[in-house]
Amino acid sequence: TVDCGTNSAVSIDAAKAAGADVVVLDHHQLGGPLPAAEAVVNPNREDDLSGQGHLCAAGVVFLALVQTARILRGRLPDAAPPDLLGLLDLVALATVCDVVPLTGVNRAFVVKGLQMARQQRNEGLAALARVSRIGEPVNTFHLAYLIGPRINAGGRIGDAALGSRLLATDDPVEARTIAETLDRLNQERQQMELEMLAVARVEADAELAGGNGPAIVVTASSNWHPGIVGLLASRLKDHARRPAFAIAFNANGVGTGSGRSVSGFDLGRLVREAAIAGLIVKGGGHGMAAGITVERAKLGALRAFFEERAAAEVFRLQGEESLAIDGALAAEGATLGLLDALEKAGPFGAGHIPPVFALPRHRLADARPVGTNHIRAELQSESGGRIQAIAFRAVDTALGEFLFTNRGKPVHVAGSLSGNHWNGNRTVQFRIVDAARA
Repeated sequence: TVDCGTNSAVSIDAAKAAGADVVVLDHHQLGGPLPAAEAVVNPNREDDLSGQGHLCAAGVVFLALVQTARILRGRLPDAAPPDLLGLLDLVALATVCDVVPLTGVNRAFVVKGLQMARQQRNEGLAALARVSRIGEPVNTFHLAYLIGPRINAGGRIGDAALGSRLLATDDPVEARTIAETLDRLNQERQQMELEMLAVARVEADAELAGGNGPAIVVTASSNWHPGIVGLLASRLKDHARRPAFAIAFNANGVGTGSGRSVSGFDLGRLVREAAIAGLIVKGGGHGMAAGITVERAKLGALRAFFEERAAAEVFRLQGEESLAIDGALAAEGATLGLLDALEKAGPFGAGHIPPVFALPRHRLADARPVGTNHIRAELQSESGGRIQAIAFRAVDTALGEFLFTNRGKPVHVAGSLSGNHWNGNRTVQFRIVDAARA
């Protein structure tokens, strides 16, 4: 098993009873005794001393393959070794998309994996880059927000095998066909997500109205697609600035739910405690994300349990919430030379974020919606310098409302620099993450 199995003792016992040998390659935290598999390779085992608990499942698999190849090389010295480094583009993709910290060996995986991805040795990744209209060398942003979501769209609302077939094929024609299918499914997924999010935000806002509201937002519906609840939970977490769950109930009253957390709050631990308390059918996860199966009849009790166990810690974290600014900058100082220097410290991602700059007292010359829910803006410094800016997923958020209502006014903005490739030209743009009146 890959990316599961640590907490699947019953299923593994059944597989072994049927005559199968089972090896578990996983990174999820343990919620009970180890399963009776031939091997459980998991850096988050309580008896593991590797210090590699930040690996995603693909990283665990890769290191297991490295060790296996090392052993086989000793036994078969004349055999040609496998090209494991050539697989690092896939390891980098998984590492970025699973939002594990880009530190230690994860950082090495992504640095080398991006080099592999830029060589376009994998027909599937190359095809996805084309349908995603990526006109520059692939970076972590592309993996996280363009390529990863298209692969996942197959598993969310279509056929989960599409992604694995795409990444395994050597046929460019098949790769193009599957990539185009995944691109279409991703567009359908985006529309479904927008419709579900509109309903979920109404429910969440009703819970949050007056006072602090619940420590953990829990939304649920019988009309939601279970393959999209993880994305929904992520959007709700950002909207409410606290952990959030989205649950899709079936006709039998059993819900498939997904949760996303804020930095500093261990959601996986909370879910394991809920399972021990008998409030969910099953569940598991890690610090920042978790999944549950819950009966509708127990939803109220689960909400109360979450509130009892999480309120003090979540509200403490909210009180300590801040945005660290690394430096101040004017629009005219945001040059390609500065961007190139900053990118040498990359790749950036979870656990290794890009430098955050403040652009103080810049006039918000323009702000308009673009794409599905982004905002394109233009900022002008007091000395006349201009820079194009983007606020991702900001429409219908407090940040978006601020940008739209302060057009033409001086503002302070915070964010990071990124490159923008268009029609063969490379320019610097500013990714806005926060703003305030000047």
